[in-house]
Amino acid sequence: MNPRRIFRWAAAAEAFTWAGLLVGMYLKYVSGTTTAGVWLFGRLHGALFVGYLIATVWVARTERWPWGRAAVALAASIPPLTTLAFERWLTLRHPERTAEPTTDARG
Repeated sequence: MNPRRIFRWAAAAEAFTWAGLLVGMYLKYVSGTTTAGVWLFGRLHGALFVGYLIATVWVARTERWPWGRAAVALAASIPPLTTLAFERWLTLRHPERTAEPTTDARG
């Protein structure tokens, strides 16, 4: 199991359920049509929020992130959809580390 891959999945899933919960809250509190969205996405988001936090701590320890980066990653779970922005930044600025260094057969 690759910690970075699990982290990427957790970040996307957490953001998706955040969006679903926001839609559910709109349907419940603004339009007053149904409570099903809050019921479903509230549970899913709660579980995936915890999963994202666990994945963040795991990848931070595995890749030896500085404390500041780990703190920002954990804080990204609070505002809606910010986990996607942080994951994208991480992918662009800090490419995934490989388990073993690649060596050239010629050298």
